Amino acid sequence: MYLIGDQPPYAEKLINALQAIPQRLLDGLAPCGEAIFLDAVGDLYEHVSNNRIYLLQSGLLHAVIEDKPIFYIQEGDLIGLRQGLSTAPCTYRSDEPLILLPFDRELLFKHIHASGERQEQFTQYILGQAALMSDALAFSRPPEVRPVTGFQHFPSGAELIRQGDEADHVFIITEGHAEAFVQGIKVGDVQKDEIFGAMALFTREKRSATVIASAATTVMMIPKEQFLALMQSNPRIAHSLIESMARRIDLMNKELTQYKQASR
Repeated sequence: MYLIGDQPPYAEKLINALQAIPQRLLDGLAPCGEAIFLDAVGDLYEHVSNNRIYLLQSGLLHAVIEDKPIFYIQEGDLIGLRQGLSTAPCTYRSDEPLILLPFDRELLFKHIHASGERQEQFTQYILGQAALMSDALAFSRPPEVRPVTGFQHFPSGAELIRQGDEADHVFIITEGHAEAFVQGIKVGDVQKDEIFGAMALFTREKRSATVIASAATTVMMIPKEQFLALMQSNPRIAHSLIESMARRIDLMNKELTQYKQASR
């Protein structure tokens, strides 16, 4: 996906990172049919099935909502994830020939669900695109009404979130590394591409830990309302996040056990 109009300077780097995800998601999954070759189209879904997901192998699609061009779909992007959602209808059109590789929607999601790694990658793909869209909206609005969302850069040693603060955003580290502390005691690491800060949104409590950058770090910020809407519209994202949290809690329990044994 590539946005139309002004883009923040970090957008191209994020777009390139997102571009590599679909092929990893599809690794090991066979297409449900032969490649589809199309000439220029005014509406893609007049020529292809509405219940499949497609990998765009060649060509460029324009995504149009209410006659307004919003973004481009590039080679390597997935098409069809929006289908079935209660969103503004999106028309895909092209002025050049296209090659599409079809995948069964249900089998694709089962394939993603079968691997924790693929679940994490799919979550990054969806949230990354959502962040790009919200940033595009921010850049298109006057400064006085621009929403506080997108990306922030932190030097090593800076606080990303503080224990006891209100929870207004969910975060993903796109570059760098951070450490989590509770009452000044380190309880874990936050790696690149890891989601953090979501627990307080679900419990409706204040931040339970302080997260500090241990290197120069760039963080993608997802507003609370937008993140919760994503959870409601795609339960698989919620399931992936729950599994990620469970792994983190299990790791913290193991570290606590080791700490208790060492202190005896």
